[in-house]
Amino acid sequence: ADTCFLFSGLIGRSWAMVFAAGGFKVKLYDIAQQQLTSALENIRKQMKELEESGFLKGALSAEQQFALISICTDLKAAVEGATFIQECTPENLELKKKIFSQLDLIVGDDVILSSSTSCLLPSKLFTGLKHVKQCIVSHPVNPPYFVPLVEIVPHRETDPSTIERTYALMKKIGQSPVKLNREIEGFVLNRLQYAVISEAWRLVDEGVISPTDLDLVMSDGLGMRYAFIGPLETMHLNAEDLIVLNFLFQAMSEKIPVVPKVLDARRKWRDECLTGLAKLKKQMKSD
Repeated sequence: ADTCFLFSGLIGRSWAMVFAAGGFKVKLYDIAQQQLTSALENIRKQMKELEESGFLKGALSAEQQFALISICTDLKAAVEGATFIQECTPENLELKKKIFSQLDLIVGDDVILSSSTSCLLPSKLFTGLKHVKQCIVSHPVNPPYFVPLVEIVPHRETDPSTIERTYALMKKIGQSPVKLNREIEGFVLNRLQYAVISEAWRLVDEGVISPTDLDLVMSDGLGMRYAFIGPLETMHLNAEDLIVLNFLFQAMSEKIPVVPKVLDARRKWRDECLTGLAKLKKQMKSD
């Protein structure tokens, strides 16, 4: 299946590399030929470096992956044959709306129209489009090549099959998709981030802790813990000393039953992960 990435900036290039690593044919579209040429050079260089350092994703060689990527300055030609189109323009509502209304006129009923936006709501981007059922936000985290999370955010009229197909596609290329059941300002990653940042500011502002020490609390404390398990599972694994909210407890218990043997095995896994991470951090500091 073909995928098409609109605009060859940083996110467009990263997405192209992620999809090529998954074995997909990729077309990069931009209005300026020069932009595309330098994007290709940049991708080839990055792929070579990744291959040399042993961090190239996917089963194909850098050459094979690079061969899957082509460039195009004509929108109609770019989207022809594509089953998934990822828009990667700057965070400008008018620009994005213009692109989606152009796409709306030229695509068929089986292609998914996806946006990389990090903060514009689907209702602002897609309302009124003929193909609104095929529209979705797939928000990557920069750089998507190394940070696998993708937030999938539907418009209220997005067809369930669009959500499922996008989720399956992201899984297939090795990303970690999460589904939001409805749109919300800031989506989820940024809302969590804003909550942490606002409390961090407050603690520093009130003179509780220095900025350097505050960052250490995250990088050598919470951040290490959250590199493998989230806040809800962290609570669950410490559940014996906590009265956890009932519904949360039930949801987590389906994933990890509250049986000493199961909990202990998961805690052992967590500790092994943390040991590995601690070794890596030590090694990187000494490098």
